[in-house]
Amino acid sequence: MPPAASAQRVIGVSLRVSRRLLWVGDAYYPLQNIARVYTLTIHPRRKDAVLLFVKRLLITGAVLTLLGLLAVLIDSSSGFGSSGSGGSPGLTALVVIGAGAALVYSLVEMLKVLGAPSHFVLAVETSGPSTAVVTSPDRAQLRRLAQQIADAIENPKAEFEVRVDTITISPKHYYFGDNVNMYGGTGNVGMAS
Repeated sequence: MPPAASAQRVIGVSLRVSRRLLWVGDAYYPLQNIARVYTLTIHPRRKDAVLLFVKRLLITGAVLTLLGLLAVLIDSSSGFGSSGSGGSPGLTALVVIGAGAALVYSLVEMLKVLGAPSHFVLAVETSGPSTAVVTSPDRAQLRRLAQQIADAIENPKAEFEVRVDTITISPKHYYFGDNVNMYGGTGNVGMAS
């Protein structure tokens, strides 16, 4: 197994077809429920991560500015501003610490995505919401596996077993599958061509 270049865990698993079931580790998928088997390269959503960081940065800056203005208004209306105390330093420190923590969290989230590698994977989609994803350093092996699984769907007596890698990734950090233009509904992602 090649060394993992990022925080994603790469785990060796057994992929096998036996008795009309596709096993990926301990998970199984009935062959009659498989809708699609294909190979693809999944890429991290780097642009989305940077845009989300900038959005969070702007929101944090706006909140800090508003809270600062609010503190100045409260101090000037209550007469604390003329005493030279500058308001309540405890509250100001708490707001600054909270904003700093939010920025550090946002930065770490962005760096996770920016540092994530692309992966060549074999994806198995079922007629339901389930998807199995396996990877291998050998792209040809994944392409042969796709063909073997397709053959097993057509041939009920087919059985085989191979060792592949599986990865744990966050779907929100990777582009996975096709983007489809849809009219109606909510939360759909479209792709202009």
